[in-house]
Amino acid sequence: MRCATHPEVETSLRCGRCGRLICPKCLVQTPVGARCPDCARMKRLPTYEVSPRQYLIASGAGLGVAIVTGFAWAFIPLSGYFSLLIALVVGYAIGEVISRSVNRKRSLGLQVIGGISMVVSYVIYYLFFPLFSLFPIIGLALGILIAVIRLR
Repeated sequence: MRCATHPEVETSLRCGRCGRLICPKCLVQTPVGARCPDCARMKRLPTYEVSPRQYLIASGAGLGVAIVTGFAWAFIPLSGYFSLLIALVVGYAIGEVISRSVNRKRSLGLQVIGGISMVVSYVIYYLFFPLFSLFPIIGLALGILIAVIRLR
């Protein structure tokens, strides 16, 4: 018997799904056994398939939350270590709202949107509270990290 894809190769292997003859060259090992290349085509999980429309929704949601949290962050009269805590909460809020707005989808693009939204929030905060301090900058980095982790 000869392989369906490579007729020059003799084989006794069959696809576990369609029964087509396959050789070791075209064999694809899957969690449920050996498959031919056609039967083994695996799609990405729907969680990781994000449409352009969903990116637009995520951008709008991220920008909206960034503006609101940026103003809130600027008018909360806390500084020092408390600004780190506020930045963490802002990062979490941005990541969570973006995630919920696109039905809990995950992608690198959504992570970028989350990071940019956190930067927008920090810029709004800095416009109203322009004193230089290391804590808000560290908070910005931590907020970006939290927002990105929520969208991984």
